[in-house]
Amino acid sequence: MPKELTPEQHHVMQEKGTEAPFSGTYWNSHDDGTYHCAACDNPLFASDAKFDPGTGWPSYEKPISDTSVVYESDEGGGMKRVEVKCGFCGAHLGHVFDDGPTATGKRYCINSVCLDLKKDK
Repeated sequence: MPKELTPEQHHVMQEKGTEAPFSGTYWNSHDDGTYHCAACDNPLFASDAKFDPGTGWPSYEKPISDTSVVYESDEGGGMKRVEVKCGFCGAHLGHVFDDGPTATGKRYCINSVCLDLKKDK
């Protein structure tokens, strides 16, 4: 069941907005756990897939499963990018780029406001 979103979450997740860099809760988080969709609680990324590319947004080398996220072409703002959406509810999460420093070569650049970290106990 979808959760009620804050105005900022609604702007980012439903209107494809972007939070300001270095402003989100998780850009500098080092806690262990699983990052879930803030709208529907779908598991998205494991904390051990997180890395800091210095961009100001949480970034991950890969999603937690092949079905946790879906992709859509995004040519808005004069750029060609690949949008990352929640695989369950379809909410906008961020974008994926082919410039990651890990073995996958991917950088999933995700807005903190779209995430809810369920910490390991």
